[in-house]
Amino acid sequence: MPKLPIDGHTRAGTVSVMILITGATGTIGSEVVRRLTARGEPLRALTRDPSRAPSGVETVVGDLDRPESLAPAVAGVEAVFLLTQGGPSAARHDLAMVEAARSAGVRKIVKLSSIGLDVLDESEVDWHREGERAVRDSGLAWTMLRPSAFASNALRWAAPIREGQPIPNLTGNAAQGVVDPRDVAEVAADALVSSKHEGEIYTLTGPELLTTADQADRLGVAIGTALTTVDVPLGSVRAQLLASGMDPEFADATVTGLEIIRSGRNAVLADGVERALGRPPTSFTAWATDHAPAFRS
Repeated sequence: MPKLPIDGHTRAGTVSVMILITGATGTIGSEVVRRLTARGEPLRALTRDPSRAPSGVETVVGDLDRPESLAPAVAGVEAVFLLTQGGPSAARHDLAMVEAARSAGVRKIVKLSSIGLDVLDESEVDWHREGERAVRDSGLAWTMLRPSAFASNALRWAAPIREGQPIPNLTGNAAQGVVDPRDVAEVAADALVSSKHEGEIYTLTGPELLTTADQADRLGVAIGTALTTVDVPLGSVRAQLLASGMDPEFADATVTGLEIIRSGRNAVLADGVERALGRPPTSFTAWATDHAPAFRS
C-alpha cells in the first residue's frame, strides 16, 4: 500500500500517521507528546525504561546505544522527532536513528539541534553538527530546530530561591534570546504533521535578549519576591561538575559553552518561532508567571 503524505491529507479526507518521539519524558519531548496527543495523532515513545513512559502513548523499548534495538521503534512510522542529549554520544545516537529510519522507510525527521550551529565556527565543537549533516544527507524530508537557552533552565534556581539564597549566575552580564520550551515543542509538533516546514532550519529564540539578572527581575515580579544573583566563576563551575560525577569531556564542553555565552556570542534574536507559527514568541515573563508556583515555598 502506498505511503500517505506526512501531513495526512488525501483526496478522501484527513488521516493520521504514526509518529515516533524520542526523549518523550524530557522537557521538550513531553510537551511534544502533549500537543500531538491533543491533536489526536497516533504516537509511539521510544524509551529504555517503560516505567517512565508517558501514559496513554504506545511505548517501545529501545536504546540509541544499541542500534539493533531500534527496528521495532521505527516500524510503520512516518515521522521521527529526534532528540539526542548533547554530549560526546550525540552524533553516534543521531546516526543510529537516521540509519534505522532510512531502513524502515520513514519519510521525515524533525531534529532538535542547537543555536550553537548558528554562532560557532566549523572549527568549534558542537555535538549536533554531525547529526544535522546526517539528517540532511539522509534523503528523507527534514526540519531542524535550533533553540536558544530554555526558559525552563530557571527551574534550577527553585531551591536557592525557596531557601532565600541568591541565584547562581553562570553567564555574567551576557544576554541570550531565552526561549519558552513550549514554543519549541509547538514548532516541533507542527513540523511532524505538516509538510510546510520541510527543508527549514528554525533558530528559535524568545522576543528579547535577557541576562541572568534580567530573568531574576522578571521572575521576582512573578512570584512577588525580590531576587538577587551571585556570579559563579567558571573554574568553580567545572569543579562542581566534576565533583558531581560528570565526565571531564562533558564538563569541559559545558564550561566552553558558558565562555562563549559570556563573550556575548549567543546574544541572538531570531524570527524562527514567528516564521513557523505565525505569532510572536512567548516572553520569559509569561513563562515565569505560569511557573511561579514552582519557586514558592
